[in-house]
Amino acid sequence: MRIFKTKIFTRWANKEHLKDSALISAVEEVQNGLVDANYGGNVFKKRIGINNQGKSGSVRTIVGFKSNNKTFFLYAFKKGTKSNITNEEKKALKEVAKDYVTLTDKKLNIAI
Repeated sequence: MRIFKTKIFTRWANKEHLKDSALISAVEEVQNGLVDANYGGNVFKKRIGINNQGKSGSVRTIVGFKSNNKTFFLYAFKKGTKSNITNEEKKALKEVAKDYVTLTDKKLNIAI
């Protein structure tokens, strides 16, 4: 399983002190079917706890996920600042996820 973070997600995660170890744990949970929402098109919402808080009061991440293959952390927000993504955001994230999860390893390596 390869795990990627978009540049925007990385900046946000650094600001929020979201550790890579928490992202790895979240990917393992998604792999086991533990997601908060399945938006279709390989796009899922996954809650992640930060700063020793439980998941219910922490951050929401949107991931592009292809089972046993690769995961892309695309977007995130804190629960207190936003309740959910809009339909327009969902549609755009599905398009982005579709592009990312279908990339071959060779194309991914070139992009990196």
